[in-house]
Amino acid sequence: MVDDPRSPLDATFAALSDPTRREMLARLRGGSLRITELAEPLPISLAATSKHVRALERAGLVTRSVRGRGHHVSLSAGALGEAAGWIEIHREFWQENLGGLSPLLGEPAGLED
Repeated sequence: MVDDPRSPLDATFAALSDPTRREMLARLRGGSLRITELAEPLPISLAATSKHVRALERAGLVTRSVRGRGHHVSLSAGALGEAAGWIEIHREFWQENLGGLSPLLGEPAGLED
C-alpha cells in the first residue's frame, strides 16, 4: 500500500488501484457498513480490512464514524470528482488525437463514447 502519497489525486488513484478497495467501495454504495460487515465476504483478515479502510480514508473516498464500539464506514465521493475531472481532460485529448488518425487508418476511432 502507498502510505505517503504526494497529492490528493495520487492518494485517490493509489486507493483505487487495489481490487479489494474497489470492492469495498462498491459494497458501500448500498449504504454505511460496520468494518466487520465490510470484512465478512472478503478473503482477508479484519486487520487487513482496517488497513484498506485507512487507505480509503486518506484518499477521502470514505469517512469513518464511531457509534458505541462499532466503526461505521460510508462513501464520501468528493475525491472521485477530482479524479473524474483529470480522466475526462485526458480522455478528450486522446479522443481528439486518436480520432484524427481514423481517416488515415480507415478505421473508426477506438475511444468513442
